[in-house]
Amino acid sequence: MFSYFLRRVILMLPVAFGVSVICFMLVQIAPGDPLTAIMPVDATADEQAAMRAVYGLDKPLPVQYAIWIGNLAQGDMGRSIASGRPVAGEVFGAVNNSLLLAFSAAVIAFPIGIFLGFLAGYFRDSWIDRVVTAISIAGVSVPNYWLGIVLVIIFSVNLGWLPSMGAGPGGSQDWSWDWLHMRHLVLPAVTLAVVPIGIVARTVRALAGDLLTQDFVQALYAKGMSRGDVLRHVARNAAATALSVMGLQLGYLLGGSILIETVFNWPGSGFLLSNAIFQRDLPLLQGTILVLALFFVGMNLIVDVAQAAIDPRIKRS
Repeated sequence: MFSYFLRRVILMLPVAFGVSVICFMLVQIAPGDPLTAIMPVDATADEQAAMRAVYGLDKPLPVQYAIWIGNLAQGDMGRSIASGRPVAGEVFGAVNNSLLLAFSAAVIAFPIGIFLGFLAGYFRDSWIDRVVTAISIAGVSVPNYWLGIVLVIIFSVNLGWLPSMGAGPGGSQDWSWDWLHMRHLVLPAVTLAVVPIGIVARTVRALAGDLLTQDFVQALYAKGMSRGDVLRHVARNAAATALSVMGLQLGYLLGGSILIETVFNWPGSGFLLSNAIFQRDLPLLQGTILVLALFFVGMNLIVDVAQAAIDPRIKRS
């Protein structure tokens, strides 16, 4: 198992390098000058050249990339062009908030999706299967930002049960583990969980429905095994594929929550990324995209290792 883990880590290194190159180049080739956000309109050519030199934008792209990677190796992501604050502090603070939101949504989505999927797979082609299928399709099809707005109108505006913006009272962006702050997490987490519920439910339904028709299931029943024990065998055989889908969905929950964080004014990486795009803040854009991409790469590594631990056939292959 350790050798398999080591091989996966070694294979991850060139992927991480490629991700860093793509993150750097995609931001660089975007149209517009990032210094227009902070330079006065009547700035002279000398002032513009001096500012470009301060941020290293006067050097060739390969040199800029080498400097960027060298600074990253020392934990320095540079300074934000718009705010002048260190990028690392802003990015990791926002990523922590996004992780909190993503894992909260996963805690809601994955158990519900697994339960609905097994229910539909066990009662395949019945009215229960059709109801679960309708719920899954609706969850995947409904735009989550629209759903977020509807939930705000119902539970915040009309009923007044839950707050609609920020991570704390008064629109605060500081988090604390108390009920006043946790209330702010409910609506964005529920909104973000809707799509993964549908995807996980459909995946598990297909896996369970297929496995329940396999010969080994009939053999287990013929040996006198109880229904609960048979379902545990089915769940273990479906776990590896389901885990892969859930790992990808967790990456989506972290990186694909820009609109949700914007709707609820949640101070996460998506909200930070949208602000950086509008402000054309290159260091902040590069740092945010790189951290999110590396998290996705790391999540794939964790899922691969977990799959091998659950299903030894993957490790042998």
